[in-house]
Amino acid sequence: MRLFLQSALVALYAASTSAPTLASTVISRSFYSDALGRDWSYTIYLPTGYRHDASRIPVLYLLHGNNGDANDWITQGHLQTTADALIDHKEMPPVVIVMPQGGTDWYVDRKEKMETAFFDNLLPEIETRYAVSTQRGGRMIGGVSMGGFGALRYAMTQPERFCGALLLSPAIYANEPPRASAARRVGVFGEREFNAGIWHELNYPAQWERYMSRPYRLPMFIAAGDDDLAIQSEVSSLYTHLRLAGNPAALRIIDGGHTWDVWSALLPAALKYTLGCVKPPPQEHPSNQRP
Repeated sequence: MRLFLQSALVALYAASTSAPTLASTVISRSFYSDALGRDWSYTIYLPTGYRHDASRIPVLYLLHGNNGDANDWITQGHLQTTADALIDHKEMPPVVIVMPQGGTDWYVDRKEKMETAFFDNLLPEIETRYAVSTQRGGRMIGGVSMGGFGALRYAMTQPERFCGALLLSPAIYANEPPRASAARRVGVFGEREFNAGIWHELNYPAQWERYMSRPYRLPMFIAAGDDDLAIQSEVSSLYTHLRLAGNPAALRIIDGGHTWDVWSALLPAALKYTLGCVKPPPQEHPSNQRP
């Protein structure tokens, strides 16, 4: 497997007898997905000091935006340096962060069985290969734009899987996407032309009643830029409805539009809030991991 990115700092010695301080790593890997019928790649952040044979630690899955790339979180969102700093300052616990390639599938079972692949293939791949939590109290979901649509859907349809969620400028238009939205032209919500019925069936309002009837609640960090007018309105509405229903949530609106400048600025607060749901697990030993 190909090493994508690794910090230049690999070992420091305070004295000739001291142990090395290992840097965090970011790696790109692929595996065969039965649901997709092809190899599927993901990028993974492993925190400083991560060991395959150590106790399992929390895991966060982050979904990228429409026609974006899993590595956008690293190259444009500065996720590695942000996570390193938060962990180093003990503002959040060490966490493994998984960023799958999502193309333009909107993380649903339409063009491909991307939603099935996420739960039936990716989660077992990560939980077998890495020392990450297999419990709800140590697993989180998040996304940006299209990835925010997917993350909110996963949080509401399978809340027993996750303890928290982060949604950065999520494309979750409660009525219909605006004319300029990629959702209307990617062939997910209708093959030849946009089908509002499919959109409503898959979007979060259709999952609301079932989510609220279940015993699980996910604290949600919801944020957008103030120039991203349509999405800013949507996230404010979602936040209000969650809070009125007694669901924990945090809302942040900052200067800017639908860009990585906004999302990278929001990422520290988003990570700290979302990792706040982590519960100390029973000692999970990664005895069944692959090397």
